[in-house]
Amino acid sequence: MPRLEKKNLRGRDRPQLDWRFVQRFCSIQKVLFPSWTSQSVLMFGTLLGVTLAEQLIIYQVGVLPSHFYNVLADKNYSGFRSLVGTAMVLILFNSTLKSIDQYICNQMYVSWRKTLTESLHLAYFQGRVYYTLNVLREDIDNPDQRISQDAERLCKQMSSMASRLIISPFTLTYYTYHCFHSTGWIGPVSIFGYFVIGTIANKILMGPIVSTLFEQEKLEGDFRFKHMQIRVNAESAAFYRAGKVEHMRTDRRLQALLYTQKRLINKELWLYIGVNTFDYLGGFLSYIIIAIPIFSGVYDSLTPGELSALISKNAFVCIYLINGFTQLIDLSTTLSDVAGYTHRIGELREVMDDILTKQCDYDPASGESYDFDSDFNIHAGPVDTAFIVDHLSYKSPFSDELLVEDLSLKISQGTHLLVVGNTGTGKTSLLRVLNRLWEYCTSLT
Repeated sequence: MPRLEKKNLRGRDRPQLDWRFVQRFCSIQKVLFPSWTSQSVLMFGTLLGVTLAEQLIIYQVGVLPSHFYNVLADKNYSGFRSLVGTAMVLILFNSTLKSIDQYICNQMYVSWRKTLTESLHLAYFQGRVYYTLNVLREDIDNPDQRISQDAERLCKQMSSMASRLIISPFTLTYYTYHCFHSTGWIGPVSIFGYFVIGTIANKILMGPIVSTLFEQEKLEGDFRFKHMQIRVNAESAAFYRAGKVEHMRTDRRLQALLYTQKRLINKELWLYIGVNTFDYLGGFLSYIIIAIPIFSGVYDSLTPGELSALISKNAFVCIYLINGFTQLIDLSTTLSDVAGYTHRIGELREVMDDILTKQCDYDPASGESYDFDSDFNIHAGPVDTAFIVDHLSYKSPFSDELLVEDLSLKISQGTHLLVVGNTGTGKTSLLRVLNRLWEYCTSLT
């Protein structure tokens, strides 16, 4: 059977990191965070508290080397023993908080997947939406894959990003202050400039990846669906000796998928080069920033031991601030995946909403609404009447030519009726219209 609204994927708007992505992402967040008292909000708040405590411990651990420089330079054995004990306690606390952080992210992933998938199921199985999507429409590919696989991957990627994103504003503000206090305005300005350049470069490199990832996921679904067809219809295919034909068709889909995957890998190469370049440049940038006040004579009054301790502390502050920005830049690859899955799920939700607004779940003769999933018996005739068809005309959703025109018919309960006719004259179509799978052109009571 042909399908309605067949469109070429290349003719549609290519998914990008644009305003439509923001709208679709925000609409999904409204599903995941329905209210301030929801489980997701409570877990998100707990994660914020854990990550803040984790960052405080990390700072204390980070400045420990500067204290070790002092006690070792002074040969202070008691101070050294005290620092070792403190380091062990801080590392234990840090490991525990890091584990709790990962645990909460995993819990959020499961909770988000449950909420998002149930929301998609609610729309998908409402009325005849699932029938329209899978039979009558081709402007949306593989709805099953979008609900099962794409929703799972989106929630997984977002949960992996959550702890880094939630703490970033706090850590960047805190370490920017300390960096300014240690190096003056040159430190924060250089690091912020480095981040802006890296963000712009990665935004340009991410653009082509989103649309290619979108296309790859479509072809993945097509390839999987082909194997599912063979699995369901294996006996029929064997009767027709269709093994060679199905082999050829399946290989053709595989080749299309692999070709798109290679295109995606080639585009991701440039993004990886950009991300890795900025990662390594960040390490050198911290020492350049620290070197400026040293060579300008700001710390000439310090002893070598005090200068080593100061360099260690300042290096940690600058490196951690750069690392905070670097982590955001590193999220570019994850963000491109999130954008692709967001577009696929957002597009599915929009199409299902469109179907729900257009489908008619009421009887024109009686004016009463009905539940599509229940056995409906709404008509204006006697109770023992199954259907009353009065001057009914109908056509295929794929054509403007009428199949049947001005049909009047009364079907009583328990009556056996045989409908005969040539292929394509509308026999099965009549059953679709009576069952309200297809819309009719005049009246059906």
